[in-house]
This record gives sequence, C-alpha cells and structure tokens, in this order.
Amino acid sequence: MGYLLDGAWHDGAEFAGANGEFRRKASSFRNWVTADGAPGPTGEGGFRAEAGRYHLYVSLACPWAHRALIMRRRKGLEEIVGLSVVHWHMAENGWTFEEGPGVIPDMINHARYLREVYLAADRNYTGRVTVPVLWDKERGTIVNNESSEVIRMFDSAFDQAGAETGTTYPEALRGEIDRVNARVYDTVNNGVYKAGFATRQSVYDAEVARLFESLDWLEARLEGKDYLVGDQLTEADIRLYTTLVRFDPVYHGHFKCNIRRIVDYPNLWRYLKALYALHGFGDTTDLVHIKRHYYTSHRAINPTGIVPVGPDIDYS
Repeated sequence: MGYLLDGAWHDGAEFAGANGEFRRKASSFRNWVTADGAPGPTGEGGFRAEAGRYHLYVSLACPWAHRALIMRRRKGLEEIVGLSVVHWHMAENGWTFEEGPGVIPDMINHARYLREVYLAADRNYTGRVTVPVLWDKERGTIVNNESSEVIRMFDSAFDQAGAETGTTYPEALRGEIDRVNARVYDTVNNGVYKAGFATRQSVYDAEVARLFESLDWLEARLEGKDYLVGDQLTEADIRLYTTLVRFDPVYHGHFKCNIRRIVDYPNLWRYLKALYALHGFGDTTDLVHIKRHYYTSHRAINPTGIVPVGPDIDYS
C-alpha cells in the first residue's frame, strides 16, 4: 500500500492495527473550490471556480474516486475539469501511471507515481497517497483529496463556469441526506473494508453483522421508492452506488462479505440496475479495473493474485 513520511516513500503500510481493526485515516487536503473563491467549510480561500483551472486524479477501481467521476460527468464538467486515471494495480509504488487500458497519463505534473503529485503540493508530506485528488494548476497545489467534499464542490461551485445546474444536495433534504450518508459511510462504504481488512475473527464477525444490518435497512427503505432520500437523485444515491456496484464482483468474495449478494435483495438490485442505467453511473463503471485492482493489489488477502472469471452480472 505504502505511505509518505516527511516526503519519503515507505512501502508496506498495514491494513489493520494491533487490535485487528481497520481504521481509515482522515484526508489531508481540505480546501474548497467555491464560486467566488471565498473560503469553504474548511481550509483557506483563493480557489475560485474557473474552467480549465482544475484537474482531477482518479482510479477507476476506487469507490471513493468513482463518486467524483460520476459527479464530474453528471454536472457537465468534462470540458471544465481535466482528468488523469491511474493504473488499476497498486503495489510497492502505490498508485502509478503505468500504461494500460483506461489509464490516462498525468500531463499536468508528468508524474510516474501519484505520490509525486502529493510531493509537488508538499515536499514534506506525511500520510497516505489516495484518490481522488483535485489539483489547482494556477497555484500548483492539491485543493482537496476528500471525496465527499469534492463531490459537493462539483455539485454547485462550477455552475457559473458553464456547468449544468441542478443540485444533488437540495437544502430541504440536507438533514436526511446527512443522516443516511453517516450510516451508509460507516457500515457500508467503509464497512466492507472494515470486514475485508479485519485480522481477527471477532472483529470480522462484528463488522459483517453491522454491514448486513444496514443492507437490510436499505432494502426496507427502498420499498416502493426509486431513491434513498425524497423523490429525486441525491448525493446519497451516488455515495451508495459505488459500493453496491462493486459488492457482488468483489466485496462478496474478496472481502468475505458473503451472507447475501446484492442480487438477493429485490429492492437493492432493482435500485442498482436503475442507477447503472443513468448518465454518469454505468458509463463510468469499469469492472475490469475494479476486479483487477482488488484481486491483484491486496496480496495479504489474495496471495496468488488470481482474478476470478465470475460472477457474470447483467446490470442492464
């Protein structure tokens, strides 16, 4: 996996701590792009939304980066915010721009490894090197690498820069969206990792139980409904989708989240297929990158690196 410590690269960061639990570390860069450049909820100001100023680094395999990719497409930002895509295999050098199908090289910082982008922003950076990364070409730095905040910026900040209007975080629904997001993040989005990276049976058992309690809750919530909150697509749907679409191909087997599959839940399966058909969802989902990344990168979980042929899933 790897990490940077005072600007120096170190390989071999552990998935779980001594107690057997996986704990995701907070993102490091927390500035916000805003319509007028005023400071956002965190960080400093000076990041005004402008066409051509910003560049997004993603992995097609990563569910957190996938959120940003969906929002970028749905908001019509593809001509406004540039894009680079890393290789699916994350090994001793972390995310790289090695040649491969679907990889888009870094033409901004000309990096071979994503860590070089972090070091271009802070030569003494300490922390994990993750995606997504939103880069400011004007100031030569990382604006933000927290996916939940990047999608909020993409949702509204660029409307005056020529992006499509309309919000996935309407004011009247924000309280409910935040409540749904909090549970889904803890027990589903991050829950699959807490189960998959657990190194003690008791920890794994507890996390899998919490995960499937929430999937059962979501199944009941979607009875007779098309969306998680209200009667429109919101960011809650985007945040859940990127985990659901990876669940049966990867998390069910690779992370041992195998009590049930998404196809075994009538409402969740209907909901997943409906989202997949929407602009920005299925057309940004790359199952080749997804399966190759998880099965070849996590050698502590899958030592042989063999990528399974199945399951054969028809999201249409």
